[in-house]
Amino acid sequence: MTRFPPTPEAQPVGVPLRPLSDFYGYDRGTPIDRHYLEGFLHAHTDLVNGAVLEVKDAAYTRRFGADRVRHSTVVDIDPTNQQATLIADLGQPGSLPADAFDCIICTQTLQFIPNPHTTLANCQAALAPGGALLLTVPCLSRISVGLPASDYWRYTPAGLEALLGQHWRGPVTVQGFGNLRACVGLLLGEAAEELPPATLAIVDPAFPLVACAVACRPREQRP
Repeated sequence: MTRFPPTPEAQPVGVPLRPLSDFYGYDRGTPIDRHYLEGFLHAHTDLVNGAVLEVKDAAYTRRFGADRVRHSTVVDIDPTNQQATLIADLGQPGSLPADAFDCIICTQTLQFIPNPHTTLANCQAALAPGGALLLTVPCLSRISVGLPASDYWRYTPAGLEALLGQHWRGPVTVQGFGNLRACVGLLLGEAAEELPPATLAIVDPAFPLVACAVACRPREQRP
């Protein structure tokens, strides 16, 4: 199908055709979605302890785990990632060691995996009894700049809760964060620092930007 650029008179006043940033706002400050997911992690710092697994790098393990972390593991599918200490495909069954981690931090990753149910099963099996998965996913976002062909999913909070309900054996809590202005700001490429704190603090269930979940493995459970 042929696509035509909008005519000037069809363009809403004040709305650009290109974002202010092609890097989610990183070049302007803190990406707006990161503002919310970092707030979520801060609220659950007590769960970041013991042996911790994080995807791609250990930034959040260091930031939110501090001296409670005795061992940090970084998992990535990319063998060229020098920060990775475990090369594994989270979408392949049995790709993580069993009963190995007290906490798994998986932020903004599930949308890149075509079979997310397998990833959840891997995480559940990799958690030690009593461990917790801290999971965040986008409700809304531009298509990935670096991996456009592998950007598969967006989740509402209800959708994430349903997915976990189908594939996770243990207690789960899901929260949505964001509002209309935050959603617009992320799409525009604005940074969190460019929005008033009072605006960022509003949580509007009609306009979630990110969905965040705590999924725990019961202490007596074996996957």
